Amino acid sequence: MATVIGVRFKKAGKVYYFDPDGIWPRPGDYVIVETARGVEFGEVVTGSRSVNDAQIVTPLKKVIRVASEEDIQRAESNEKREAEAFRICQERIAKHKLDMKLVSVEYTFDNNKIIFYFTANGRVDFRDLVKDLASVFKIRIELRQIGVRDEAKMLGGLGSCGRPICCGAFLGDFQPVSIKMAKEQNLSLNPTKISGQCGRLMCCLKYEQENYEQVLKRVPRVGKDIVTPDGVGVITEINCIKETLKVRIRVDDDSFDVREYAIDDVRRPGPEDAAAIREQRPEKPPRRGRPQSAEAAPDAGEGDGEDGKRKRYPHQKAPKNLSTDQFLEKMKDGDGAAPTGAKEHRRKRNRGGKSGEERREGAPEAPRTSAEESKPGEEAPAEAPKATVDTPKAPAEAPKAPVEIPKAPSEAAKAQGMETASPEQA
Repeated sequence: MATVIGVRFKKAGKVYYFDPDGIWPRPGDYVIVETARGVEFGEVVTGSRSVNDAQIVTPLKKVIRVASEEDIQRAESNEKREAEAFRICQERIAKHKLDMKLVSVEYTFDNNKIIFYFTANGRVDFRDLVKDLASVFKIRIELRQIGVRDEAKMLGGLGSCGRPICCGAFLGDFQPVSIKMAKEQNLSLNPTKISGQCGRLMCCLKYEQENYEQVLKRVPRVGKDIVTPDGVGVITEINCIKETLKVRIRVDDDSFDVREYAIDDVRRPGPEDAAAIREQRPEKPPRRGRPQSAEAAPDAGEGDGEDGKRKRYPHQKAPKNLSTDQFLEKMKDGDGAAPTGAKEHRRKRNRGGKSGEERREGAPEAPRTSAEESKPGEEAPAEAPKATVDTPKAPAEAPKAPVEIPKAPSEAAKAQGMETASPEQA
């Protein structure tokens, strides 16, 4: 535990703790304190009190003295000089054509530094601007970029409620606000109605959030069952401000009524309580082109099962593109041996020569035997089929040179009275 006093340097600014060091100023008095930026002039907002060490930022600075009349006049003169510095800085920004908006200017109490606060959409190269301002004021220059919430806090304004905005009036720190708070408080999700001057969610959404959370923990959510003095019903609406809820209860066999009850008069359903009777909603019409049951599809095909549902067959996979080597290996593994054409093509590619068929086609024809010759008037016998080169299994007693029997003489030859000789006579 440490004894401290709270000091504020700006209107509605953050409160900082300082060690009084034997000086006991009252709230509303002005003091001179030592900070990380140097000597500062501030106002006491809280008297001396004891706080936990976790709330203190170490090292704890000490109060130098209570502000005198001369110190107060010096602070007032600094405010007048800030207005002049603001005008000069705006002119320099327009001269350098920088995409930035100047918000505020602050002089330190000892006049050793000027701080310019600005907003911008992105990063700004203000090195030339700093050099220009330093040549004018002849002191140290600091430019600090701030957010839109800090801008609204410095400028102030009126909120949608008609009062000054909270951050510019009394809020010291910004608290996180989420859209979930607006949903739980049943507010309109229109951004123009739940946003403040800064364009962010209003800080006042946080004020009543704790009360809403405590009330919602006491009752089920909307759409759940609840036990009321009139029976079990379904929650339709919860009013956290009045701590009441509306419940839909079945009155007669065909009618329902919505009644309002206080939260203290209802309770959660237990295992011995019956479930609430809900309204019967109209059934959705069946989708087109898809039968709902076996009765709805009497003309089902043979593939239909007992429950009337059509059997589903897996989709055929797309064929895979194979390279030449993969195709040849697949044919060899599947059929026992690759086809003759594939083998000849592979041999031709490896040796760089002609295939067996091409070599056979270029070879001279063998002389025909007397048995193969026919007399005039006969039809030429058909050529003997060529023996395949790579037959998997040859016949047991295959003739070396198959002899073909010529066909019978045609009817035209018989009509002319020409005789034909059989192969045996020849």
